Amino acid sequence: MIDKTATLAVGQGGQTREIAMLLRAGKAPGLFWLGGFRSDMLGSKARALDEFGAENGLAVTRFDYSGHGQSGGAFLKGTISRWLEEALAVFETTKGPQIVVGSSMGGWLALLLNRALRQRGEDRVRAMVLIAPAADMTRDLMRETFTDAELLDLWEKGRVEQPSDYSDEPYVLTRALIEDGENHLLFGAPIRTHCPVAILQGGHDTDVPPAHALKLVSHLVSDPVTFTLIPDGDHRLSRDSDLDLLRQTVQRLL
Repeated sequence: MIDKTATLAVGQGGQTREIAMLLRAGKAPGLFWLGGFRSDMLGSKARALDEFGAENGLAVTRFDYSGHGQSGGAFLKGTISRWLEEALAVFETTKGPQIVVGSSMGGWLALLLNRALRQRGEDRVRAMVLIAPAADMTRDLMRETFTDAELLDLWEKGRVEQPSDYSDEPYVLTRALIEDGENHLLFGAPIRTHCPVAILQGGHDTDVPPAHALKLVSHLVSDPVTFTLIPDGDHRLSRDSDLDLLRQTVQRLL
């Protein structure tokens, strides 16, 4: 059983969002989950992480970004800045060292979260597990893949709609999301994490191709990094064998 459900008000004035959290009490290092774009804290990887925490007596923190899952706020107002602000606010509710686990967009946010914390002088991120990390996704995996027609929609309509492999509803990518992402790009300079990083990547991932994850590895030149390729894995990496690998990876970092 989850020890506590909670909501956290993030933002100021009319920009306040109610962020839903699921909290499990336990010892350090805690496990801190960052989900992907249009994902939520009830997904199979998040639940597997929570079950691992329960089995090992570890604290676990999960939450939904605004516009996702049980949290308030409009999805179409979401930006990397907005979701990073929420991740930082939720992280501040934790105690002691944490292992941050980020999936897809959550992998990018994990890197940004760690950087922001260390710039504040906080070194509580003990290690990171990045699952199909979509670093710089608004540029490399979105804008640079748009067709001419989609670029025209982006500038004239302020949004691009793309079919989704995971839902009947299309992915809606807003101009605000794409433009704001430019403020958080990591590629182009070495990335210092000051902690071990483990990357799990599916060989058949079409959303975040293996080459993109390897590009991230090439930027992590000063800290311990392990890269594990699951040859037949897709973007979700949510099969039983994938979840076992996630648990083994967290156990090793402990």
